Amino acid sequence: MMRSNRSLPPSARPDVLATPLVYHGAIDYVEIRQRQISPDDVLDFSVNSNPFGPSPAVAQALRAVPLDRYPDRDCLVLRNALADHLAVAPEQIVVGNGTAELIHLVAFAFVQPGDRVLVIGPTFGEYGRAAGLMGANIVNWTATVESGFAVDRQAVSRLLHDSQPRLLFVCSPNNPTATILPLDVIDEWTAANPQTLFVVDEAYLAFAAGVQSTLTLNRPNIVVLRSMTKDYALAGLRLGYAVGHPQVINALTGVRPAWNVNALAQAAGVAALGDQAHLRMTLDRLRQATYDFVAGLRRSGLPPLPSSVHFFLVNVGNGARFRRDLLQRGILVRDCASFGLPAYVRIATRRPEENARLLDAIAL
Repeated sequence: MMRSNRSLPPSARPDVLATPLVYHGAIDYVEIRQRQISPDDVLDFSVNSNPFGPSPAVAQALRAVPLDRYPDRDCLVLRNALADHLAVAPEQIVVGNGTAELIHLVAFAFVQPGDRVLVIGPTFGEYGRAAGLMGANIVNWTATVESGFAVDRQAVSRLLHDSQPRLLFVCSPNNPTATILPLDVIDEWTAANPQTLFVVDEAYLAFAAGVQSTLTLNRPNIVVLRSMTKDYALAGLRLGYAVGHPQVINALTGVRPAWNVNALAQAAGVAALGDQAHLRMTLDRLRQATYDFVAGLRRSGLPPLPSSVHFFLVNVGNGARFRRDLLQRGILVRDCASFGLPAYVRIATRRPEENARLLDAIAL
């Protein structure tokens, strides 16, 4: 008897079916096509990258990349450059297709079905999604606006003790609240919970002047994630890296796809690292632009919440409506309903002339 060709295909794993996609910022090309808006006409304040762009050395390096050759699957040149920059061994670094891939590799390498994974929020949604896809039980601890989104050290300590999670995800400086978790807090937690791998996302660390990295703690149960798409402005190439104990890095290396970082991204990363003067110059300009931009928003009656970096939350009453109205004028901000903050939008500083356009649009 022949099978019906209209039968359904095999089902995916239940954890995959039960784990929804995460809403992100940046331009949604389907949405703007429906609105008949060109991507080139959208001024994007919803992303938290360096608005002054990459080093000129990056474009020069990209022109020299042979496109007919496979990239180095181990990213040896880039890992050595990162190792020199961070004063760690190359064996402590693995490179990924942005930190988003690294988050999923951590979950793939360390989470078994039924493991508890603690996420400190409100924060980037991929932490919970990556763990959920692996069948984890997600334990959320969420800071509140009333506390200034400060993390309650003792409350999380108790939760760590009671839940004994396999992983803890924390972003510092945090997206979207821009708060920083003090190093002594992380030090206390990691010392008291050696069975937990602490995944510390430092994608925005370069934007917080004078703040030390969690790497200085040098604990074997910490893995630090960094995103070169943010400070080095390489978002279109997707590039990030993880730093940790060689045993942790070896596990991540063991589950990453072959050739997961393309040759263009590797060359761009090496060139960007080699031009620290450009990074310092653009970060200085960005801090001044942020100071002026925040002052302008306050004058407009939309004071941002305190922030340690160049992006900030603004209470606009109805974030979705505020975003929609600005998008009609070719300006995109991040609606924060997906973070559980529907009254807020997240806005990142851009170049002064672009910031002026947003301020003018708000005044209309």
